[in-house]
Amino acid sequence: MEQPNNKKLEALKRYIADKGRNGAVIAFSGGVDSTTLAALARQVLEEKTVAVIAQSATYTTEELQDAKKSAQDIGIPLHIIQTDELKNQNFQKNPPNRCYYCKKELIQKLLIFAHSYGFRAVFEGTNYSDLHDHRPGFQAVQETQDVYSPWATCQFTKTEIRKTAKALGLSIHAKPSRSCLATRIPFNQLITVEKLNRINQAERAIRAIVPIQQLRVRDHNGLARIEVDIQERHLFFDVSVLDEVALVLKRLGFLYVTLDLEGYQTGNMLRALETIP
Repeated sequence: MEQPNNKKLEALKRYIADKGRNGAVIAFSGGVDSTTLAALARQVLEEKTVAVIAQSATYTTEELQDAKKSAQDIGIPLHIIQTDELKNQNFQKNPPNRCYYCKKELIQKLLIFAHSYGFRAVFEGTNYSDLHDHRPGFQAVQETQDVYSPWATCQFTKTEIRKTAKALGLSIHAKPSRSCLATRIPFNQLITVEKLNRINQAERAIRAIVPIQQLRVRDHNGLARIEVDIQERHLFFDVSVLDEVALVLKRLGFLYVTLDLEGYQTGNMLRALETIP
């Protein structure tokens, strides 16, 4: 993998130093974007930055444990706050701009935490590549004062962030992208704790059967549509594996169990919005 652009990286560090001069909280998930941003912020701002992760029904305990390890590896203090998106009916109804309501609550709580810590700014990990996708949550960032997106502002793509992470020696540089469990439920279908738990248990069960990295179990009103990376589809090409996966997911309450032949694709759930009734 090529080295990151040094001039671009220095410009990013100057941006972090400027916006974080009065202290900054990093919106942390343990993924590539937020971990690399936190590592750089710690280099630049030293003790004037901490990481904060939100815990809720839409995220798994495994992701929290991964985030704790990532924060420990880069040497930044990690704090946990609680969010409850499901209390917001606008989020629970699962409209196409669902992420806006989640992000709005999160950044408001991050700002409260930052101020209680004596800090002024919040840094979040939206990158330049994200701006070309369906990202309604970014609207909440844009309309909130003292919340910044260093990667997007300094035009770092996902590929460039991975290069930077590798150059920094971060083990997460090749980590597959993840998303909250709510993204497994088609837009305009109600999000419930029961559905989120079933999806979580299904993905955990599949990982115990098949050694895969990229996985989504989409819950289409009781039909499980399994998406894996296109390079990992062959791991399911075994009758005994298919039988075991189907049996486990049906025990969890799914009526039908399917494997998406095209594999995992970012933004796949948007297709349903393009379907004409």
